Amino acid sequence: MSNLPGIGNIYKAQQSYFESGATRPYAFRKAQLQLLKKAIKKHEQEILDALYRDLRKHAVEAYGSEVGFMYEEINHALAHLKTWMEPEEVTSPLMYYPSNSRVYKEPLGLTLIIAPWNYPFQLLMGPLVGAICGGNCAVLKPSELAPFTAVVTEKLIKDTFDPKYITVLQGDGGVVIPEAMQYRFDHVFFTGSIPVGKKIMEMAVPHLTPVTLELGGKSPCLVDEKVNLKVAAKRIVWGKYWNAGQTCVAPDYVLVHKNVKAALVDELKAAITEFYGSDPAQSEDYGRIINTKRYETLCKYLASGKVVFGGATDEAQRYIGPTILEEVAWTDPVMQEEIFGPILPVIAYDDLPHAVQLIRQHPYPLALYVFTKSKRTEKILLEQVRFGGGCINNTLVHLANPELPFGGAGYSGMGNYHGIYGFETFTHRKGVMKTGTWLDVPVKYPPFKNKLKLLKMMAK
Repeated sequence: MSNLPGIGNIYKAQQSYFESGATRPYAFRKAQLQLLKKAIKKHEQEILDALYRDLRKHAVEAYGSEVGFMYEEINHALAHLKTWMEPEEVTSPLMYYPSNSRVYKEPLGLTLIIAPWNYPFQLLMGPLVGAICGGNCAVLKPSELAPFTAVVTEKLIKDTFDPKYITVLQGDGGVVIPEAMQYRFDHVFFTGSIPVGKKIMEMAVPHLTPVTLELGGKSPCLVDEKVNLKVAAKRIVWGKYWNAGQTCVAPDYVLVHKNVKAALVDELKAAITEFYGSDPAQSEDYGRIINTKRYETLCKYLASGKVVFGGATDEAQRYIGPTILEEVAWTDPVMQEEIFGPILPVIAYDDLPHAVQLIRQHPYPLALYVFTKSKRTEKILLEQVRFGGGCINNTLVHLANPELPFGGAGYSGMGNYHGIYGFETFTHRKGVMKTGTWLDVPVKYPPFKNKLKLLKMMAK
């Protein structure tokens, strides 16, 4: 069925292991989460080193957004898994008395988790936590574009888990993923670009395999005229240039009220200099672009509008400095797709209806950020803009709360995860009604005769 070495054997082994029931007990799932946490701790320095080599992530940034993030996710799951797994009692219709009804949270089976290169460790391990919590087996496909992290991840998984339970597939995603998806997985979890997400969905259709797609989009950041501009600027700069802008929920562009646009741009410039110095290329805290192809794509965006800050490039280092653009037209290339890099267009708006109209030109962003003191502004944007998730007076931090669902809407994806939402993504809610035999109400049986009146009374 497939030319990919071992995929057939892996699939059969995982099928057999899952059907044995080994993954179902709470004690097993808890133990696997503990093993995963222990393994991350054991390989922690290797992971941090790999992230530096792939993306030049500073250890603080890599720990906060990848390794430490996973400790928080696992700890949260360990604290709540038993409760999540418990069947839920629901009411039963009177006409089926004596009955009781429960919702059981059943494992799905075999899962395929496909990760991107921008957060190559966390975006593979995060969904894996959900798969483990749900009682599933998992095949993991790390991104080949972050090769050092992919190698460490495979080593970690191989040292910790039996491949019939959890294993890693390496190689070119354009080859490996289509061949793997010739087999019917019970769920496919993909994080990446919209075009590839569409292909994943197409490959899932023949098997009617459900998919979770965590995609992207142009996430707007709105700043109204009555905010603390210094604080807003620092939080925007932090969120935009974290990982050199290679974050799916980074502020893609800023919409700022025309009365404070100049002042905000000044504060953005000041914040960049404060964080990364007068020459960010020399800063140990500023990352690099993943590869030459992405670097070249981003460099083309610099021709859009007017560079009012930054714009420095170095192909040998794959370096693009923190950049601010003004005088950007909505028809410019930089506004046609997600930037996914350290280039920030700043655009003025006249009033709130105008801002909402502008945002709707790029519908269904993965994130929305609003800096305002106005409850009315907050309410209008939350109600009138469809988006995956976001923050009021901050950026990115909604990801760090395991109590919140993370996922897209429309073009930015489908399904969500983190915490209980990851558990629910990787489980099937099975409804079961159990009826006692000590009483058998005959109203439902033929002959019906004059039972309609009684049936209507019971239905009330």
